[in-house]
Amino acid sequence: MSKFIIVGDIVSPTSLNELQCYSGYIQVENGKITEVGTREAFDIKQNVGLHIDVIKPEQFVMPGFVDCHTHAPQFPNLGLGLDRPLLEWLDKYTFPLENKYSDEQFAANVYEKVVKRLLNNGTTTACYFGSLHLNGTLELVKSAIQHNQRALVGKVSMNIQNNAGYYNNTADELRDVELFINSVNGYQNALVEPIITPRFAVSCDGELMKGLSKLANKYQCAIQSHISENKKEIEYVLQIHSSCSDYTDIYNRCGILNNRCIMAHAVYLSDAEMSTFARLGVSVAHCPASNTRLRSGMCPVRTLLDYNVCVGLGTDVSGGDSASILDAMRRAMDVSEHLSMTQEVGPAIGWKEALYLATAGGAKALGLQDRIGTFEVGKSFDALLIDMAVPHGPIDNYSTSSAGTDAIVDKVQKFVYCGDDRNIVQAYVNGKQVKNIQQSSTK
Repeated sequence: MSKFIIVGDIVSPTSLNELQCYSGYIQVENGKITEVGTREAFDIKQNVGLHIDVIKPEQFVMPGFVDCHTHAPQFPNLGLGLDRPLLEWLDKYTFPLENKYSDEQFAANVYEKVVKRLLNNGTTTACYFGSLHLNGTLELVKSAIQHNQRALVGKVSMNIQNNAGYYNNTADELRDVELFINSVNGYQNALVEPIITPRFAVSCDGELMKGLSKLANKYQCAIQSHISENKKEIEYVLQIHSSCSDYTDIYNRCGILNNRCIMAHAVYLSDAEMSTFARLGVSVAHCPASNTRLRSGMCPVRTLLDYNVCVGLGTDVSGGDSASILDAMRRAMDVSEHLSMTQEVGPAIGWKEALYLATAGGAKALGLQDRIGTFEVGKSFDALLIDMAVPHGPIDNYSTSSAGTDAIVDKVQKFVYCGDDRNIVQAYVNGKQVKNIQQSSTK
């Protein structure tokens, strides 16, 4: 359907401190938003020949979730090894599993499930780490294209030896990354793009990272990696890269840090490092579930925001134990509350702020703010239809809500704190429906 209108309660986080909630309509044509207005404006609008969805009073439309950091090859390990610290967890569980993705059929079978799982959870945009394997990671690209998910997909780069034998030599790695970029671009799919992916400074030396930086500049690709996740990791990294003053300095010397770079974790950045992030426009993918499960630490998101560092949310499967950004929102609020109670780090992240990080903030972190994240004319219609009265859902309806705008806010707040994937009855990417478990009424 190339042109349609959705009418009902609309929710759009436009900044950390502003959440637009109103009764109105969104008109979509060829995947793009062409009109947004109030219910009163819709009632006098000429809509002859248009398909119109009038959603139910207990429903609302919101932007799709953005997962800024997850590891697609690790989904089979979801819930395993979370009693181990980071570096031990990598050697025992993660690298041996990721090595299996040289088998393209195995990769295809896993990635089919990964993409469908994320879409079911309302993740309309995902920033993926793949594996070391060129062809295996192309199977992830194919799955995202097949299911119409917006995605940045990275073939992981590693050239420092590890116990699992899971690494590549520098020349072959740079060749494979360039082949990967050209292969992804060759699909000519507007929703899926390559992202340069040095795993982290434990796995990559300076020569490799400088080569990857050159490829990023040549092809205008974004870059993703990990930084300052775990104290032992930081100590080890600074031993390997002994001429550098801190973790950020390692990446900066190699040309990795810029305004198309997103770094996961950032738990232990110094004030000077945060200032560098802000100055260079580097974004952070906050991964509260994995930071907690692997006992890495508590990321001071409020402090990052105070430094004007852009922050989005990541599930970070399988260090994280959930593939849901809705769950990541709650974890982010919990961690922020714990920090505010035990340290002087400013006020905790509230639910409206968490919702912003999960949508518009994540879009900005990935450099997609001109395309998605809010309901504005010219942007793509990446959206979720939320039903607070879905049968057998997690939330009971007591019919005690306020009227008007307050009623919409109440619905959103309940969804943030108590909802789950059952409440997400429809999802759209670029105007195309990618999930539908309940039909809305049609006018």
